[in-house]
Amino acid sequence: MMGGERQKNQLELAFTAERKGETRKQTGKGTEPFAAKRDTESPTSTGSLMEEVVERENLKKALRRVKSNKGGAGVDGMTVDQLPAYLTEHWPNLRTQLLAGTYKPQPVKRVVIPKPDGGERKLGIPTVLDRFVQQALMQVLQKQFEPTFSEHSHGFRPNHSAHQAVSEAQQYIAEGYEWVVDIDLEKFFDRVNHDRLMTSLAR
Repeated sequence: MMGGERQKNQLELAFTAERKGETRKQTGKGTEPFAAKRDTESPTSTGSLMEEVVERENLKKALRRVKSNKGGAGVDGMTVDQLPAYLTEHWPNLRTQLLAGTYKPQPVKRVVIPKPDGGERKLGIPTVLDRFVQQALMQVLQKQFEPTFSEHSHGFRPNHSAHQAVSEAQQYIAEGYEWVVDIDLEKFFDRVNHDRLMTSLAR
């Protein structure tokens, strides 16, 4: 383990360069069960993954993505422009929390926007710090799980798009298929048993 001063110096090297050309400025439920069942995960695999999460290049990539996504501030009021300076000052403590599994996301800011059809859409805006941590985690997990997905799955995946899904459907029609089965997993992550889900992922 590195001392606090050395950690801070390393992070400054990672993040201060990002601030030079900076010109750009984004449910609580889903985060709670993770800490509760941390003992079900493999310490070896989890520790190894978290070491990758806090690796310098992964963090720099995550910061670039959060900045490019822009977006509003969360409940703490911190903007994307303020994030690099905050990380430079507080990274040693944040890194320790992430590796120890004690990092706790802040509450999600609730925003309601009108739908074109007259309804309302409820959105949750995490803090920019939580979005940074989420992005860093996603980049590591995506490398592990992306290869296991079906080649016919196009939603929210890198190098996949809705246009590809439409093109594939058109190909099925041309081949003579006639039946369509529509399955709507409405509010899946609101209803799934998170303890069982995390235990399965750990295995």
